[in-house]
Amino acid sequence: MENLSEKAILCPKNEDFLKINEQVLKQLPGQNKTYFSADSIICEDQEEQNNFPLDFINTLIPSGMPPHELNLKVGAVIMLLRNLNPSAGLCNGTRLIIRKLMPNVGDAEILTGHTKRSRAFIPRITLSPSDSHLPFQLKRRQFPIRLGFAMTINKSQGQSLRKVGIYLPQPVFSHGMLYVAFSRATSRRSVRVLVIDTKKQ
Repeated sequence: MENLSEKAILCPKNEDFLKINEQVLKQLPGQNKTYFSADSIICEDQEEQNNFPLDFINTLIPSGMPPHELNLKVGAVIMLLRNLNPSAGLCNGTRLIIRKLMPNVGDAEILTGHTKRSRAFIPRITLSPSDSHLPFQLKRRQFPIRLGFAMTINKSQGQSLRKVGIYLPQPVFSHGMLYVAFSRATSRRSVRVLVIDTKKQ
């Protein structure tokens, strides 16, 4: 499992990499553990909060936020979504591998950067999306992580990977984005591309 830190599948949109991450997790041996977030919202009009039931709030996954239902396994690759301790290598975008799962903290090994191979404890924290078009402020208490087998092309910037898979179910937004995806690999031979044949492609 160690070489998973040097591999990733890159996708244009959040919805694509979320599906792939869950599929890869199912292939991973071991018992799945699910962590549920505690969600709440803040509206300017207090009465308006009643228009947004908790079941609906739980389904939201704004950009840069962990899901309400976070599925993890020991050995799973994850990506940090917030700067927890930059001096210790715990920055937004850092990839780690889960070593132990506990009720309120995750024990993980850092896979990239100057603190590679060191262990870190990931706590639950309260998060809010930085750029949300929602008509309210979402507050979610959850581990600030997502599965990291796959990621968006934008999130991959700055990463250096030995093997890269590029999944394109629809066209990328710009040629620059495609350049970013291809340039994540250390050589052109280590890149594989899957293009879904549609009218737009």
